[in-house]
Amino acid sequence: MAPKLILLCGPSGSGKTTIVQHLLKTYSNLSFSVSATTRSKRSNEINGKDYYFLTVEEFRKKIQADEFLEWEEVYTHGFYGTLRSEVDRIAAMGKVAIFDVDVEGGVHIKGRYGKNLLDVFVRPPSVEDLYKRLVARASETPESLEKRILKATHELTYADRFNNVIINKDMHVAFAEAENLVSAFLNDHEELPVKK
Repeated sequence: MAPKLILLCGPSGSGKTTIVQHLLKTYSNLSFSVSATTRSKRSNEINGKDYYFLTVEEFRKKIQADEFLEWEEVYTHGFYGTLRSEVDRIAAMGKVAIFDVDVEGGVHIKGRYGKNLLDVFVRPPSVEDLYKRLVARASETPESLEKRILKATHELTYADRFNNVIINKDMHVAFAEAENLVSAFLNDHEELPVKK
């Protein structure tokens, strides 16, 4: 039987990562699917927990070996992807994988898993709101901020490709909406324990 998976995606700064972290604290039977990337590790990140940090050469070798479920070159030499081994690792633990991926990656995963996947697109109320959130992070250069805003504006056009959309205007409301979706999904499939 194919594993059950939960996918959250949306533009950078939409709040999807915060929602994923909340869901992981709320449901003991979820496990975070760690993505691989070639971007530089931020000071607060841990290799193997936040991302698998790879060189561009390592990432390309894994592409050639067909080790990715999905991958994308988001920016020049800025690769992101989901290793097939992550889904296997989580399924072997008897848990449900939860993904926090780029919109393009989300579309690829959605195409592979169908009914076994809960797909959620998280969007900010507006591009202006997204800009404020990204500036508040203080982790972007003016150039990278501009690239992220351009990319996010494009990614917002993907919302209608997903079955569920959360407009993240208020984080507590977004948490509640995400919990309702996850509870319904888990309870609709096999008797998986849901811990509140």
